[in-house]
Amino acid sequence: MTNEGKVALITGASAGIGRAVAVTMLKAGYSVVLTGRRREALEESVARASMPAQQSLVHACDVTDPTAVRALFAVCKERFGRLDVLFNNAGVNSPGGVMLEDLSFEAWKACIDTNLTGPFLCTQEAFKLMKAQTPRGGRIINNGSVSAHAPRPNSAPYAATKHAITGLTKSTSLDGRKYDIACGQIDIGNALTEMAQAMTKGVPQADGSIRVEPVMDVQHVADAVLHMASLPLSANVLTMTVMATAMPFVGRG
Repeated sequence: MTNEGKVALITGASAGIGRAVAVTMLKAGYSVVLTGRRREALEESVARASMPAQQSLVHACDVTDPTAVRALFAVCKERFGRLDVLFNNAGVNSPGGVMLEDLSFEAWKACIDTNLTGPFLCTQEAFKLMKAQTPRGGRIINNGSVSAHAPRPNSAPYAATKHAITGLTKSTSLDGRKYDIACGQIDIGNALTEMAQAMTKGVPQADGSIRVEPVMDVQHVADAVLHMASLPLSANVLTMTVMATAMPFVGRG
């Protein structure tokens, strides 16, 4: 396989987009470190790939904990010796239906810690590993969202973190140049995962109405991430938007 010998680390790999990307990259020949909070769910992701056991490593980790993140990357280095791709995917949504003025500090902080601080901590550790390995360098892919461009109603924490991820992506891309580290962002709209089931039943719109929204197969996202990951380090997809074609995003919805 063309990707044999390459190593990827995927956060939030226990379900949804993270699981789809992990399975796809395993099948494409990558060795994959799968991390998330639920070990049993991570093991289910590995089982769905039906690939040799030595090709994957399951390691439960809370990406908001700096000590746990350092341990995660140490385990990756110990097992595989290097890291070629980091997919910063772990994330949580804003509390459903809670208006901005009623949002608790705890809910705000939980979203910031997981969606922004987590990717930053993982990016730091990836830099340390990628700049010191031979061959040097690697690629970091951040899971953004169409919410990095336009928010949904009552989604201030989520939209704020996804806008911030764009800044982190650009800073990482700039600061990684000297180490041969490329960084890009995939902005995803309405991939059909557990988190997106509500789209098929009706979700609030900016005009106050509730409408069913089109969705797309999550495999399209996994294929796009694989494409970004498989480029030579001399090329980079800085931003890519993959969305259900008819979802209310372009124009005025």
